[in-house]
Amino acid sequence: MIHHQHFLTFFQHACGHFLKASFALLVVGNLLAGSETQSSTRERELMDHGWRFMKYETAEDADELIYDVRPENSGNSWDAIPADTKPTEAVEVKADRMVLKPWIMPSGNDFLSNSQDLYIRPEGNPGDDFPFTQIDFDDRAWEAVTLPHDWAIQGPFYEGDDPTVGGGMGRLPSPGVAWYRKALNITDADADKQVFLEVEGAMSYAMVWLNGNLVGGWPFGYASWQLDLTPYLDFEGENQLAIRLDNPPHSSRWYPGGGIYRDVYLVKTHPVHVAQWGTKVTTPTVSDVEAEVQLEVTLKNDSEVDVLAQVKTTICELDIDTRERGNCVATVGAVDVLVSAGKKLSTVGVTTVQDPRLWGPLPDQSPHLYEAVTEVLISGEVVDTFSTKFGIRSLEFDANKGVLVNGVHVVLNGVNQHHDLGALGAAFNLRAAERQLEILKEMGCNAIRMAHNPPAPGLLDLCDEMGFLVCNESFDVWERKKTGYGFHLIYPEWHEQDMRALVRRDFNHPSVIMWSIGNEVGEQYTGEEGAAIAAELCKIVHEEDSTRPTTTSMNWAKPDMPLPAMVDLISLNYQGEGIRQDPIFEGTDRIQTPPMYPAFHEAFPDKVVVSSESASAFSSRGVYLFPVTEGRTSPIREGMGGDSSIQQVSSYELYAVDFGSSADMVFEKQDQNPYVAGEFVWSGFDYLGEPTPYYSSRSSYCGIIDLAGFPKNRYYLYQSRWRPDFPMAHILPHWNWPDRVGEVTPVHIFTSGDEAELFLNGKSLGRKTKGRYDYRLRWDDVVYEPGELRVVAYKEGEEWAKASVETTGAPSQIDLQADRSAIAADGKDLSFVTLQMVDDEGLLVPNAMSQVEFSIEGPGEIVATDNGDPTDMTEFPSNQRNAFNGLCLAIVKGIPGEPGTIRLTAESEGLGSQTIEIEALHACCVK
Repeated sequence: MIHHQHFLTFFQHACGHFLKASFALLVVGNLLAGSETQSSTRERELMDHGWRFMKYETAEDADELIYDVRPENSGNSWDAIPADTKPTEAVEVKADRMVLKPWIMPSGNDFLSNSQDLYIRPEGNPGDDFPFTQIDFDDRAWEAVTLPHDWAIQGPFYEGDDPTVGGGMGRLPSPGVAWYRKALNITDADADKQVFLEVEGAMSYAMVWLNGNLVGGWPFGYASWQLDLTPYLDFEGENQLAIRLDNPPHSSRWYPGGGIYRDVYLVKTHPVHVAQWGTKVTTPTVSDVEAEVQLEVTLKNDSEVDVLAQVKTTICELDIDTRERGNCVATVGAVDVLVSAGKKLSTVGVTTVQDPRLWGPLPDQSPHLYEAVTEVLISGEVVDTFSTKFGIRSLEFDANKGVLVNGVHVVLNGVNQHHDLGALGAAFNLRAAERQLEILKEMGCNAIRMAHNPPAPGLLDLCDEMGFLVCNESFDVWERKKTGYGFHLIYPEWHEQDMRALVRRDFNHPSVIMWSIGNEVGEQYTGEEGAAIAAELCKIVHEEDSTRPTTTSMNWAKPDMPLPAMVDLISLNYQGEGIRQDPIFEGTDRIQTPPMYPAFHEAFPDKVVVSSESASAFSSRGVYLFPVTEGRTSPIREGMGGDSSIQQVSSYELYAVDFGSSADMVFEKQDQNPYVAGEFVWSGFDYLGEPTPYYSSRSSYCGIIDLAGFPKNRYYLYQSRWRPDFPMAHILPHWNWPDRVGEVTPVHIFTSGDEAELFLNGKSLGRKTKGRYDYRLRWDDVVYEPGELRVVAYKEGEEWAKASVETTGAPSQIDLQADRSAIAADGKDLSFVTLQMVDDEGLLVPNAMSQVEFSIEGPGEIVATDNGDPTDMTEFPSNQRNAFNGLCLAIVKGIPGEPGTIRLTAESEGLGSQTIEIEALHACCVK
């Protein structure tokens, strides 16, 4: 079925230009002739191996092939500023030397809606005489690397009071200028093809040369982008790709990573092909009986003549476990389109799927997926095949209920996630991301906010497959700056390209339910001027996608200000539960905001309200500090949950950043305002950088889960709320306190039950029941004596769950447990091995800190080690690491193409050693 507007376009072309079309058909024969020895459909080659890498030692050593000049004195290494500091105006600067920006800007032309705004490439070819861009440059002395690659994660960490890179950006060497080079696999069989470079993420200011020719680039480090290499290829000789990256200092409020840190592909197509991100699948009507599926396909004709092509699509089910293609359930009938030379043309078809298998979030629904296989034919021959995964689902936003997926109310039990993967850094790894989602899923999490930038496409694939809802976010800043060399420097010229690219790239992911156009932007403070920028971004999004709402996360803007009115959905950071309401802030000049859910709901009765950042509570796993606050929440101060001498925060889970609150307080405000759609907790995992309140550390304290992936106590508090039907009980603290005999040591219980009885060495300390706004049970007067703490939880009067902790002996041995005992021998699949220091009875010793040395035998490598301690400055690749409160982690991978048994051994003085075996298998043998 053809959309009527596209049918009229086709009819005018077909009838009004019949002679031209006839000529095109003659040319089609030439386009197809001589192609018997080559594939007629697209090829997409993952380019992960064979790269050479070189990073200049200092910025002063770097070459002069710059994208643009930057302001001077834009920042310093001291970055311990509050996260809610008011952004300021950008510093204007004029170029005083040659810059390459005019040659790079045309790379984004496909994402500019106004043809008058298109950029024209200047004459000339900057960098054509620079050695690194040349085919004959000898790069054998450069480091051999495999993509994705983060040049900074190996360290070393910068320590001390005046570091080159401060705690805010993770104390790792992410700033700098570097080059990547790779020879391309091009033969004369590719001579009739279009060849594209597809980059999913490169940090940052990427510029690409091929055979000495400046092809283009993209400055935003989180964007995915594509360049046409065809005009610069030698189909009979060598082809050398060279990519320059320039990662500025003071460019981020968290660890940005550095390098080509996501996947890169070489894509080869027929000149007439489905355009970049050229399909859009929508499901206008959905029921259990049938679903209407609408598919828009955009073709691009890179040939020099008009071409008559045919488009048809088959829709197939994907197996929910294997994701392999199953039954074909519908077709979108063939449509003939005349695509003008050098142009794009879209066509829309509609079909019906009977008895659809709906996509919905776990645990109450199932994340079923389909695949639309689109074929482009010329004279009956298939010249391009393009696959699109999608889900059939309905999505509603009700101001009084929240989010409804397929008509079912879904409370957003969500978390915020930065893009790093702990000890692996920013280099995207599918298994590492999957592990994070698995841990979050077990907690009861069903939603992820991508903070504060476009995520790796593979992460969204996982969210589709695992049933997570996603708030997809674009920018952390607009025109006003938070850091000296942040995105604000390129926002005026690149925001439209970056915003449209994000929506087009991620349009077909059913997990994506909203688009966030910004986070805590400085334009909250600029009234109508800031609102106009928000309105422009919302307009861009709506032009690309009319099916999802827009939002922006506001930590300061109030209901009577113009900015909130511009977005479709109200997202509040910390304002819902109130900011700095503790008496300690009275009389200060810090931002103080009373709880704002009711005010926003009253001002915008037709808009859903959600907490896009909640809590920002802090803790260090396994660290307990005394005394314990009697309140439900407390800011962190010396002796109030914090200890600057060890730079750790108490794990009683009652302490938060000044503008935040404990989970208990957040739960209370949400329960008092049931129209709130849910929350995205700051944050799911600890992340590199932003180590409030101790900026001499390497990583954050706000995660529910630490950097190594070990749950903190807070994990079980959220689990008790988000999985109310899961029988569980959790006791804190541990019970190893030889220096506290006879002293009051509070005991708290997290349980999905409604009451519990606590026992110390068999003696009941009483049975307590949760009150209306109680989310934990507290025994704050327990006097410590060694032995066993045991709890029995009840629900509706019936025994529900049990738990216990015991005073342990000294650590005497090592226990190793792998999350997966078999991995693919591909150099990418990973096994995460947890080391526990245990006593003679096999009990975890919760305060053990001994050093561990890891070694490996067989076809494997230790990628990194970690322990979750934000103060640990040991380099991640080190095989030696101290345990942190009884735990340590080793990450193991196989060697590509070398199956066999990997033996990981851990040894610690006085504890002996233990070895664990991991099988590295051919990829086809791993499930």
